[in-house]
Amino acid sequence: MFRRREPVPFAFIAEADKFRSNVTPPPRERASASQVVGRTLVGLVVVAGLVGSMLFGMPALSPDQSPAQTQQSEASDGR
Repeated sequence: MFRRREPVPFAFIAEADKFRSNVTPPPRERASASQVVGRTLVGLVVVAGLVGSMLFGMPALSPDQSPAQTQQSEASDGR
């Protein structure tokens, strides 16, 4: 079986790189004070959540006394 090949016009792609528009986009709107404050508060809440999770998670990860050592010390106290 043989596939039929058709020419593909790639000239439009080459021309697209050279094209320059004379229409300037409209300037971006500046964020209002309430939007800036809202974004700042959201950022602070996210950072506070990460810091809080680290503070609560670090004691659980610290290598303090293992349960086996605690049981041995309780057994020696009973004698």
